[in-house]
Amino acid sequence: MIKIRKWFSKIISLLLIIFISIAIIIHVNISKASEASKFASEEEAIITIYLAGDSTVSHYGITLAPRKGWGQEIAQLFNENIIIKNHAVPKRSSKSFIHEGRLTDLLKNIKKGDYLFIQFGHNDEKEEDPTRYTLPDTTYKSYLKQYINGARSKGAIPVLITPVERRRFSPDGHALYSHGKYPLAMKELAKEENVPLIDLTEKSKAMYDRLGPKKTKKVFMWLDAGMNPNYPMGITDNTHFQEYGAQLIAYLVVEGIYEVDLPLKHNIDQDIIIKLNSKK
Repeated sequence: MIKIRKWFSKIISLLLIIFISIAIIIHVNISKASEASKFASEEEAIITIYLAGDSTVSHYGITLAPRKGWGQEIAQLFNENIIIKNHAVPKRSSKSFIHEGRLTDLLKNIKKGDYLFIQFGHNDEKEEDPTRYTLPDTTYKSYLKQYINGARSKGAIPVLITPVERRRFSPDGHALYSHGKYPLAMKELAKEENVPLIDLTEKSKAMYDRLGPKKTKKVFMWLDAGMNPNYPMGITDNTHFQEYGAQLIAYLVVEGIYEVDLPLKHNIDQDIIIKLNSKK
């Protein structure tokens, strides 16, 4: 009887060991599967924002510093799940960007769930240059529609951005419009095509009004002679931004994302969200 009990006890102990071992293996495998799922979901959460635009959006090297486009500064306003691919090029219009094959190249890599931000207008106004000039009510809209259709064909989300304003003031110090019918034409197209729109024209003009003629010189490329080795003779430029200005405009774009209620708003840096909520 004693031997039987010992034998039975050994069997029970062995079964317990086997049971515990199986439980450990199952737990490890579940943990690995959970971790793999976590990494997979993190990879899926990576979203790329492609930028198509002109010199006010573009990236600039150190030889042109402190000149910067807002596309150069916007990445820092998002969390790590957002990647910015800045395809904007100086002196391009909605027309020339396409005719040079730049939209085709951009669309080769854009994927489902990505975004295409589209800001043109500055150079579409160049009536003296037929390679860039478009008419607000017709060709401007038709070219912009190609960006919209191209993004949608890849499952990406197009976002129209009205052209950022230049630095123009009335004699009594009020900011002026400088883009004619182009912003309105883009707004009309956004409604026609059911595309999200950020009205950067209005946002930037309102900001210049708040800052006034003097303070906006720090937003744009206004440098006295001798201030910067890249511009030894100084520069007076009412279209392009210094780093500070590019940062302010980038903030306005992100503010627009929040206001339009794009899903991208969940990827805005939390400190920025706090600032945006404080404006409500």
